Amino acid sequence: MNADRRRDVALFRYALVRELDAMRPRERGRAVRQLAASEHLTPWGERVRVSRVTLDRWRRAWRAGGFEALVPPAREGVPRTPAAVLELAVALKREQPERTAAQITEIIRESQGWAPHERTIQRHFRRIHLNVRPMASPALGRFEASRPNELWVGDAKHGPRIGQRTAILFCFLDDHSRLAVGYRWGLAEDVVRLEAALRMGLMSRGAPEAIYVDNGSPFVSGQLLRCCAVLGCRLIHSRPGRPQGRGKVERFFRTVQEEFVVEIAARGGAVDLGELNRLFSAWVEHVYHRRVHSETGQPPIERFLAGGAPALPPEELVAEAFRWSERRVASAQAIVTMHGNRYELGAALAHQRVELIFDPFDLSRVQVRADGRAAGEAVALQIRRHVHPRARRDPGPGEPKQTGIDFLGLIEARHRARTARRIDYRALEHHDNDEQEGQR
Repeated sequence: MNADRRRDVALFRYALVRELDAMRPRERGRAVRQLAASEHLTPWGERVRVSRVTLDRWRRAWRAGGFEALVPPAREGVPRTPAAVLELAVALKREQPERTAAQITEIIRESQGWAPHERTIQRHFRRIHLNVRPMASPALGRFEASRPNELWVGDAKHGPRIGQRTAILFCFLDDHSRLAVGYRWGLAEDVVRLEAALRMGLMSRGAPEAIYVDNGSPFVSGQLLRCCAVLGCRLIHSRPGRPQGRGKVERFFRTVQEEFVVEIAARGGAVDLGELNRLFSAWVEHVYHRRVHSETGQPPIERFLAGGAPALPPEELVAEAFRWSERRVASAQAIVTMHGNRYELGAALAHQRVELIFDPFDLSRVQVRADGRAAGEAVALQIRRHVHPRARRDPGPGEPKQTGIDFLGLIEARHRARTARRIDYRALEHHDNDEQEGQR
């Protein structure tokens, strides 16, 4: 089982057990029995049943180690065939790559008097990646999605500087048409900027069936995983150290560097982040999308719309996908705290473990789920923080204008002017005597 398949298995397990942990024991048992009695569709199209024991085991693993605990371990089989025989099989294969496993088995049997089964040889070749037939040409075949929105490839690129910070481009590219479906420049490489680019793509180009990304911290966050689970699309991560599959978006980034970033530098740089995003959007939509792509022979926008405009997901579904969630246990007074804020729940939720669902930029409104069901909206008792600590907005357009007034400099100049005048105490004495004589 390769890394992508194991990740799909973990997403399937997560979808089944994510709500069980918040339930009370009796309700959890009823929910587990219902899940065990039903058939479930796997990411690879099979319908399977999952036993109660397995569901409980998955729930305990999720509670103990999170999503990664649901990923099946990579199995490394220990061959029972003598190592010398396997080494001979490898030498025969490398000596003549056209030899099949069956032919190598016959050669070993003739020379050694005994040979393992040909399937054993085949499995060993597959394990050491020696089962690939040699190609007549050194060029490697390239995968391409068969239709628009079948697969989006996402990545991030460091770009020009805005003030003292480096702008970072998050972009999602449709694998079939090479259309830049969602993009956004930001000043931080985090999940907030990633979600801004993804949200733009969803609202303008539709929802993908799968998203392929690397293992950078924004792409492995729980928020992105929840987003994909709500949208019903698969989240696929490339194998660490093996970037194959992201070549199209890397080629797009090279075009961005050679045709867009260089022009930003030629005009003296962007004034602010808003201007950078406006200029980039104009370049993408009116230059890149309308120019014939060298690989497909079509402009990306024409290839993307060849089968008609895609269906856009409902706004309510998109809004739900980009909400964040955290779990808390309510007090005896049915009160929960989150990042310095206090919320009151329904009295029936006292001592219960609940899930709080919220917009990371507006913590004053929090939806509550308990036992896997909606439990209304929490009542805000005390709001000290309106924005989630990890949800930092980019600065607004432009920098504040400087007045040119140096307040401390003005004070210092007045101080010097006062201390520069020396006091003539003799003059003060004569002045006092004159006043006394006048009084007489």
